[in-house]
Amino acid sequence: MIKQKKIPLRKCIVTNEQFPKMEMFRIVRTPEGSVVVDLTGKVRGHGAYVSKNKSAIETARKKKIFDRHLEVQVPNEIYDELLSLIEGENK
Repeated sequence: MIKQKKIPLRKCIVTNEQFPKMEMFRIVRTPEGSVVVDLTGKVRGHGAYVSKNKSAIETARKKKIFDRHLEVQVPNEIYDELLSLIEGENK
């Protein structure tokens, strides 16, 4: 019997649902205090995960969920980047 590789799960900070790590976006507050979208999962810093759907990202923007989680003001460009990444995947 072949041992199945464990798929790392992460919890979406908006919906509180668990998804495989690769099906989510990771937003990181770097040690310097800037906020970046981490597509590799390797950027150092404090990270928060959001599921790859438009409503979750819009909700995060409206309720400033990332600002609370990362304890820093998250610029609007980050949300725009996430939304454009979703648009790109759906094509």
